[in-house]
Amino acid sequence: MTSPAPFGRMLTAMATAFTDDGEVDLDGTAAIAHHLVDHGHDGVVVSGTTGESPTTSVGESGEILRVVKDAVGDRATVIAGVGTNNTAHSIELAQQAEKLGADALLLVTPYYSKPGQAGVLHHFEQVVGATGTPVVLYDVPGRTGTQISLETYERIKSDTVVAVKDAVGDFARGVRLLELGYSIYSGDDVSNLAWLAHGASGVISVVGHAAGHPIRSMIEDFLDGNTTAALKTYQRLLPATTAIMGVPNYGATTAKACLQLLGVLDNRNVRGPLVPLTDDEVGALRAGLEASQLL
Repeated sequence: MTSPAPFGRMLTAMATAFTDDGEVDLDGTAAIAHHLVDHGHDGVVVSGTTGESPTTSVGESGEILRVVKDAVGDRATVIAGVGTNNTAHSIELAQQAEKLGADALLLVTPYYSKPGQAGVLHHFEQVVGATGTPVVLYDVPGRTGTQISLETYERIKSDTVVAVKDAVGDFARGVRLLELGYSIYSGDDVSNLAWLAHGASGVISVVGHAAGHPIRSMIEDFLDGNTTAALKTYQRLLPATTAIMGVPNYGATTAKACLQLLGVLDNRNVRGPLVPLTDDEVGALRAGLEASQLL
């Protein structure tokens, strides 16, 4: 049985727009939020990996959240990424996000430092305890170097720690997380349909920058029992999914190139250490989007 969807079913970890001189483009960021909500989204995640959160200051993160909240109003939930590899920094971001009215917090495993499970649990407990805002844990060992253990999930589960964005892809383990009371969101677009088949609430996408309506249709068809239609949509989106997710350091770079191709942004600026897609890479991306009937 598909789990409840506390923050909606179709969400995207949205990009942050930047000006040519590297400043946060608040108008551009608001335009991205408008675009997503106008294209089938129940919610957005700001200041995650795709939002280039490691490169933004606390003040910038607050401005990004504020402008997105203003842009979407009550049309969508807004989840604020607050995960870093510095517990005090994450607490500061979490408390700021709560004050600004975030509907939930996205809390990634501390990266680079590679703490043991005792350290992961301590980090989570400190950040969770600093606010009363609901928390989505983000498990993405390919980026963080550390996977959250089932024991840590069991110990941190509470009335406010309610969901997991999963980029591990262990579906049997996902069923165990459902049994612990977590709602699961697919954190890897290639696994979206498989996660739905294992009881996930929905998705937190990157491909959703270009494919909000089709992904929403896939989710709704699956939940309605029309698995054949859901599979057809999944297959239709595979060229775009491959093009978007197949680039090194995909996320911000490919999302912004998609938004430029769609006319939402007039540039594909990113902050270092990322660099924008080359013209050849944009050409390959365009071909993938066209093959999936998204352009």
